[in-house]
Amino acid sequence: MPTKSPISIIFKKLFLSICILLLSVAANAQCAMCRAALESSGNSVKAEAVNDGIVFLMAIPYIIVAGIGFVVYKMYYKKK
Repeated sequence: MPTKSPISIIFKKLFLSICILLLSVAANAQCAMCRAALESSGNSVKAEAVNDGIVFLMAIPYIIVAGIGFVVYKMYYKKK
C-alpha cells in the first residue's frame, strides 16, 4: 500500500480549510435585539420567556461537552 506524501496531506487540509471558509454563511445575532425589544415593550412575561430561551440555548452545548468529557474520563480510567 503506497504511503501518502506530506505535501499531499497538507494540500488536502488546506483545500478543505479554504472550502469551509468560503462556504460559511454569515449569521446575524438576533437574540440580543429580540431581548431588548421585548424588554422595552413592557410585556415582562414574554421578555422573561425569551431570556429563559436564551439561557437554555446557551447551556446545551456546555452540557453536551461535559457529557462527552465524562464518557471519555470513564473510558480512560476503565482501561487502567
